[in-house]
Amino acid sequence: MQKTIAEINERIKKGDAVVVTAEEIIDIVDKKGVSQAAKDVDVVTTATFGPMCSSGFYFNFGHSKPRIRAQKVWLNNVPAYGGLAAVDAYLGATELPEDDPTNTIYPGAFKYGGAHVIEELVSGKAVQLKAISYGTDCYPRKEIETRISLNDMNEAVLFNPRNAYQNYNVATNCSDKVIYTYMGILQPRMGNANYSSAGQLSPLLNDPLYLTIGIGTRIFLGGGIGYVVWQGTQHNPCALRGENKVPKRGAGTLAVLGDLKQMSPAWLKGVSMIGYGVSMAVGIGVPIPILNEEICQFTAVRDAEIYAPVIDYSKTYPQMESDVLCEVNYSQLKSGSIIVNGKNIPTGGLSSYAKAREIANILKEWIKKGDFLLTEPVINLPSIDSGISLKPLNERG
Repeated sequence: MQKTIAEINERIKKGDAVVVTAEEIIDIVDKKGVSQAAKDVDVVTTATFGPMCSSGFYFNFGHSKPRIRAQKVWLNNVPAYGGLAAVDAYLGATELPEDDPTNTIYPGAFKYGGAHVIEELVSGKAVQLKAISYGTDCYPRKEIETRISLNDMNEAVLFNPRNAYQNYNVATNCSDKVIYTYMGILQPRMGNANYSSAGQLSPLLNDPLYLTIGIGTRIFLGGGIGYVVWQGTQHNPCALRGENKVPKRGAGTLAVLGDLKQMSPAWLKGVSMIGYGVSMAVGIGVPIPILNEEICQFTAVRDAEIYAPVIDYSKTYPQMESDVLCEVNYSQLKSGSIIVNGKNIPTGGLSSYAKAREIANILKEWIKKGDFLLTEPVINLPSIDSGISLKPLNERG
């Protein structure tokens, strides 16, 4: 049995497509078997919603009179990178105001940063734009300060270099003191363990070999429509995998892009990580076309079949060591506790499974209504046959 994306799109246009979420396909495969399920189902929707640090947006704020060639740019006192063109800039989600005390008052609160600016903009609020320059003959102005909203900008494009990590660490703390990390606050002596994945709903865990998700794939992004534009940074397809081909370590990632003006603050949220910094919770939904039985089988993966490594963030992670305390599955993680070295440890998820489920259902309805068609990837993402693996920095004298 083999379908094409073109055939599925025709069914979507006619209102005949069968669309289910990655949760729903599990029961369908259990009841009907993978062969019949692959015939009956056209699209499986997947989703995730959680902190994704490698995010931000580029924007063009328009030419002033007289013109300025912005050398340095700030939005609400948060620096944006101005080394692009005269009035183009990029604001990273993790960027902090220049007067933020950071961890000089430990642990730092990190109450505001680039992600919060983005959330305010998509909420319809105006922010303070400041730009300075050295001045040139064709761009004589040296300073500008004004209020600006998303609608005032010519372009505002969310461009996230690394989102939707395909599996990730479970973080715990083996030391005798509290530590503050991007995985949240970790209590001493393995007092808790935090994870960050939607598990069986997560996009790349449902397409572990990237058979359908590639460059040009249309997705739900931040409440609007976006696209996969490249593999994300730190894309690591040759990571350790199980017999079901699902990675047991951090593996694939996506670089994604979309029109920020079409997005919603419900799906782009500034996050303050005490003692660490600022991040942005991003909502992503990816449709997986059921082209054959193999893809259908992959989408039927369940939490109990997805394993992640438990890592000590007091020593192993910061020192780039390879020790793994143990592996646990997402069914265990979502139960509220795991056993590590004989100790029962409470677990917490940084990503929201409820929000991921909501996104998967929104995307499902978009497709069923014919408002969202699937796209053929222009190029597939590098997979397990690529030889690509994550390289550490080679420090040279």
